[in-house]
Amino acid sequence: MGKLKLFSISLNNPQAVYYPGQFLEGHVTVELTEEMKMRGIRLQFYGGAIVRWSETRTTGSGKHRHTTVIHYSAHETYFNSELVLFGKASGQGGDNPTLRAGSYTYPFRYQLRNGIPSSFEGTFGRIRYYLNATIDKPWKFDHTTKRAFTVVNLLDLNSEPGAAVGSRGDNEKTLCCLCCKSGPISGTFQIDRCGYVPGESIPIKAEVINHSNRRMKRSYAELFMVVIYHSTRKSRTDYRKIGEISHGEVLPGDSDTWHGDLLPIPPLPPSKLHGCRIIVIDYYVKFCVAPAGPAFQLEIPMKLIIGSIPLKSTVQQFGFPPPLPGPSQSQLYQGGAQASAPPEASMPPPTYADSAFGTVNIKDEDDSEYTKGEMDYTPVYAYYNWGTATQPSAPTM
Repeated sequence: MGKLKLFSISLNNPQAVYYPGQFLEGHVTVELTEEMKMRGIRLQFYGGAIVRWSETRTTGSGKHRHTTVIHYSAHETYFNSELVLFGKASGQGGDNPTLRAGSYTYPFRYQLRNGIPSSFEGTFGRIRYYLNATIDKPWKFDHTTKRAFTVVNLLDLNSEPGAAVGSRGDNEKTLCCLCCKSGPISGTFQIDRCGYVPGESIPIKAEVINHSNRRMKRSYAELFMVVIYHSTRKSRTDYRKIGEISHGEVLPGDSDTWHGDLLPIPPLPPSKLHGCRIIVIDYYVKFCVAPAGPAFQLEIPMKLIIGSIPLKSTVQQFGFPPPLPGPSQSQLYQGGAQASAPPEASMPPPTYADSAFGTVNIKDEDDSEYTKGEMDYTPVYAYYNWGTATQPSAPTM
């Protein structure tokens, strides 16, 4: 970096997890080995959503065949603010100041908007929040450092209609083998409730009866996410498998029963993505029976609600003790005067765990080769480790 020895963004909250309405606090550190002339040092606070994909359309045939690439996109900006740490604001005239050699720390404090959606990184779109610090140098390349953070817009299952209610379904399928019609395969599937939080497991109760003359290769329960991306002209649906558990084969004339086999829920963004109009998330659990050989499988899907705050009835079943001494539940969940409403004081606070979908690189098209910082980013989501005797605390905000 030459004259620039250190240029970094630090957050006071080491987990970098925030709720809508909370204050983002930290500092920018600049260390110079020699003096540097510049327009200024500025810090950008950005939060927004983008949807983008391309489709290929072919018309005509032969030498008149023509291929067109159609681009679809949409975006939402939740905030985009600039704070001048040293020198001049963007576009401001006048003489350029010089920063002498030495180490400088510039604190910042910024309140997030209320109602903004949870962070999300998807196949055809994303909701991303970040800080971008720039040393604006006249007639030379700028120095830039970037830092992403996670926003969690809490979804309280206790406020979601149907979250505490169970669901049941059944289906039947008749298989054909050459010209001979076989008997049916039938399945029943039920869950005790439709609302869960990451860290819980879904007890799968099901029965498979094979009246056909074909072997069923296996039965399985699959958890998957359905994401709908809305561009300005068209919508696109993406299916992402999250997890699966299975049983073995079911022979002709035989049956198999699932007695509450557990399908775990990893760290995931909450259903719906409240606050975003261009990306919508739904979750489903699907029970399937797969025949051996060529045939369509039997499927029984059910919609779930994945929340951030568990049902009170679930918490009571696990027998959690009152919260340990320390920050109040209100302090843990609420950072601003109008932040998301905190849950009841008896509710256990969550921990936060890395998204089940892993790490992404946050370098954008607008970033140059001189953009530095923590470019690998993993969103984190509320996670309840029900297997521990006492629930660990959420980070103090």
